[in-house]
Amino acid sequence: QVRLAESGGGLERAGVSLRLSCEASGDIWTIRHMGWYRQPPGKQREPVAVFTNTGGINYAESVKGRFTISGDNAKKTITLLMDSLKPEDTAVYYCNAVGTSTSPYPVVYWGQGTQVTVSS
Repeated sequence: QVRLAESGGGLERAGVSLRLSCEASGDIWTIRHMGWYRQPPGKQREPVAVFTNTGGINYAESVKGRFTISGDNAKKTITLLMDSLKPEDTAVYYCNAVGTSTSPYPVVYWGQGTQVTVSS
């Protein structure tokens, strides 16, 4: 089992920066890649910045040039630096990890989520 713990959310004004962090614990050697997702109010969860299983990074179009994901692959920690925040970035942000198990299928883990609210 893997547990994910996010930190760093809060209430900010538009234009400022905010950093989110996620730390994995438990069977972290089973993790293959990690990323950040968010769920805006009344909408579905969507990917924000995700490490791919080939080592690349995919960013949502709406955050390109403003958000930066980084990580420590050995420690299985990731960080999301969010610059130039906009009110539409308001959402619950979730840390995600995809790992292996004894089954043929990957296992998906989620953190509990951290609220980010951006006021105009």
